[in-house]
Order: sequence, then structure tokens, then C-alpha cells
Amino acid sequence: MTIKTTIAGSLPKPIWLAEPEKLWGEWKLKDTELFIGQCEAALNWIKFQENTGVDIISDGEQFRKHFVHGFLELIHGIDWNKMTTMGIRNDRYDAEVPTVVNELKRLNSVHSKSTEYCLKNTSKDFKITLPGPMTICDTIANGFYSSRKEMAYEFAKILNAEALELEKLGVHTIQFDEPAFNAFTKEASEWGVELLEVAASGLKCKTAVHICYGYGIKQNIDWKKTLGNEWKQYEDFFPTLNNSSIDQVSLECANSRVPLEVLKMLNSKEILVGVIDVASLKIETPEEVFKILNEVSKYVDYKNIIACTNCGMAPMPYNIAEKKIKSLVAGANLFAKSYN
Repeated sequence: MTIKTTIAGSLPKPIWLAEPEKLWGEWKLKDTELFIGQCEAALNWIKFQENTGVDIISDGEQFRKHFVHGFLELIHGIDWNKMTTMGIRNDRYDAEVPTVVNELKRLNSVHSKSTEYCLKNTSKDFKITLPGPMTICDTIANGFYSSRKEMAYEFAKILNAEALELEKLGVHTIQFDEPAFNAFTKEASEWGVELLEVAASGLKCKTAVHICYGYGIKQNIDWKKTLGNEWKQYEDFFPTLNNSSIDQVSLECANSRVPLEVLKMLNSKEILVGVIDVASLKIETPEEVFKILNEVSKYVDYKNIIACTNCGMAPMPYNIAEKKIKSLVAGANLFAKSYN
């Protein structure tokens, strides 16, 4: 028996393409040269994942400066010169963000061109990640709509149009990133999951939602220190999520304080088990990866387990990310052998 492996989303960009080890690293190339460079960077990561044995691969978000704003750059109705200071993730930290000033419109596909390139260069299952509606609205200021929920609904419709086009190209999995679910648990249950389903409406490919405690940046690391010995926020919205049509849920399990028994609340889902800590430069051993997967298997059926990273690795040194991915695959193989 085997279990599949994948990554949560972003991977480091090469030093010649963007500022290294930064979440918002500026591009070093422009125009046509930029797209050519992004293609080369994506191809390097595609081949690395293939050679390492990752089953469901991605472009590592090499075509995006940021996992949210990289999608929003081609959406009309956003003023990128009107920067607004707002609290991110329920005021975990402040950031200068662009502002929605008019009706939101998607005139053309954002990621079709880059996705076509990637699909032509791999025969493996390919996953594309998109920001979820609630997380978008926690990363951009609202200067037009009557409420955050109304703006999120408009983004959900835009995401759905994008996702349907990507599915037609042959994408295996479309993942929506919703780290904001952990900061707004009540709203996640009341309307966040509902709008996630709007974004995924009509899709026949695999659908996933990625929920975590954030990139390995100082603001997130400091915030996690305030959460106590048990991170039980998931209990607030897991029942709603379990009743949704989303196929997979991606969660942070490595070096987290999430009580794994809450995974029983997602018994209708495949679980992308985060076994790689993105907030540490320490390279996990295959045995450490195995241990987490083995513990999770007490609460999740073996057939529903997919080994994954905790979150994206964009701010991480390139070579560290490579070594962590190798450990991810090696540990998953150890776990699979234990069931044979």
C-alpha cells in the first residue's frame, strides 16, 4: 500500500528571479523576461518534485509574488495605489494593503497561461492553489461593498470562474487557501465555508481547502505562543466543513498543538497531514514524519491520509525546502511500508 504526497503551496523562488527568503520578495525580471524566468523556476520545481517522488505536484507558486495578491493583480476594481493599513488575521499584525474601490470583475483568466505551461511539462497529477474568499478579504481593504461578507461573495464568484477554466485545462486538484478560518472561527462556520463552496461550485476535479496557522514568519510564530497548550479553534467550524462538498482538508500537524482527535470531526474528508514544519529550518527525519502520520492514523482512515507540508515554504532557504521535501516523501514511504 502507498499513501500520496504533496506540498501545501508555495516554494522558494531562485535568487535570480526574486528577492530570496521573503514572503513579498520583489521580482528581479520584467515583462516577457519575467514570465520566461517564472516558467524556468516552475519547471525546476516540477522536475524536483517528480524526481523526489511527490505524487501531486504544483508550480510552487513561482508565478505569484504572494499567494493572495498574485491572484488579485489582474482583478479589476482594486486600486493598487490606494494603500490602506489594516489588521491581518483578526489584528494579528498590521499591513499596508490595496483597496477595493469599485465593482470587482475578472476580465481574463489569471493562471491559465502558467498552468498550461506546467501541464505540458509533467505527466503527474497537478495541483493549483487559489486564495479562498475569506482570506482574500482579510488581505485587502474594503472601500466599496457594504460588508466583508458581500465582498467575499463577489470574490467567490470570481474564484469559481477561474477554477472552472483551470479544471478544463486538466488540473487534478484545485486548493483554496483559507488560513483566515483560524482567525475568524465563528465567521468561518457562519459564512466562510458557504462561500468556499460557491468558489468550488460545479468542479468535478478534486477540491481542497488549506487551513493553517500561517507561514513561518515572526508575527505568526509569536501569535502561536499565545494560543496555549491546545489549539482547539478547529472545533468551532469543523462540523460545518465536514458537511461541505470539499474533498480534502489540509492541516498543520508538525510541531503544532492541534489535538489530533479533532480530526475525527472530518471523517468525510481526505486529510492532507502537515508533517513538515515551515517555521523551522531543522530538517525532519523520515522517522519523525512517520511518527506524525502514524499518530494521525489513529483518527483518520489510512486511505484518507495524504502526507503534506504544514504550509507554504516561500520564505525558506531553497536548499532547506528541497531537503524537507525529500524527508516528506521518505517518511511517507516508511509509513506506507508499515501497512504492508
